[in-house]
Amino acid sequence: VKDGVATGDVDYLRADEDMKATIAAPAAFDQETGEIKKDMVLAMKGGELAHVGGNDVNYVDVSPKQTVGISASLIPFLEHDDANRALMGSNMQRQAVPLLKTERPLVGTGMEEVVGHNSSMVVRAEKSGTVTAVDSLHIVIDGSEEYTLSKFVDLNERTCLNQVPTVKLGEKVEKGQVIADGGGIADGILALGKNLLVGFVSFDGFNFEDAIIVSEKLVKNNSFTSIHIDEFTAEVRETRLGREEFTNDIPNVSEKALRNLDEGGIIR
Repeated sequence: VKDGVATGDVDYLRADEDMKATIAAPAAFDQETGEIKKDMVLAMKGGELAHVGGNDVNYVDVSPKQTVGISASLIPFLEHDDANRALMGSNMQRQAVPLLKTERPLVGTGMEEVVGHNSSMVVRAEKSGTVTAVDSLHIVIDGSEEYTLSKFVDLNERTCLNQVPTVKLGEKVEKGQVIADGGGIADGILALGKNLLVGFVSFDGFNFEDAIIVSEKLVKNNSFTSIHIDEFTAEVRETRLGREEFTNDIPNVSEKALRNLDEGGIIR
């Protein structure tokens, strides 16, 4: 910004340079002429909000979305939220685990697609073409461009990455298009939760102190089911009767109790 007019030149500032600059929001400038609207504007100066003169502004943010971080930008109607509640909502989104059945949000801010598209959880087409083969493990475009999908790969907090194809055989795709979703992604859009009908009412005291009552249908439909992977180690020892073995042939145990074990005695 020079003499109260945005020049259109783009500068990338380090954190220490950002602290020394006076940076105004895009709303302070006329979008057509680039001129500052008022003599005094609200800007960031030395890391703090302050009212400064229009000619004292050095820079203007490229987008209003730069004011907040990724998590906060995903909260609808953020400007109407209490600051502490917005901070809590931002932190809770980072704690979300990928659901087994993802669902695109009905209400969003528009950043969901940006986050999903730039996520390392998805697979994007490197060139335009036609899908010639697709299954749960591979996607082939034009018979030569093959993409291998990650299946149940361990992630932090015992969760896993399971990529699922979003394209069909014979479908035409464009370069950069999302062709496989990852954890917490639905059709290339970030999907951390579910679209539910919620009632803010008293319910026989069961929702005392922020407790939540959910319908049994949500549980039966696996609406909030997520996959967690644990690794267990068992040692096979030599005994006087021979070497121990893994099996589901356990004496004096009913078939009902064994129904969830495979041939090696491992839980299915």
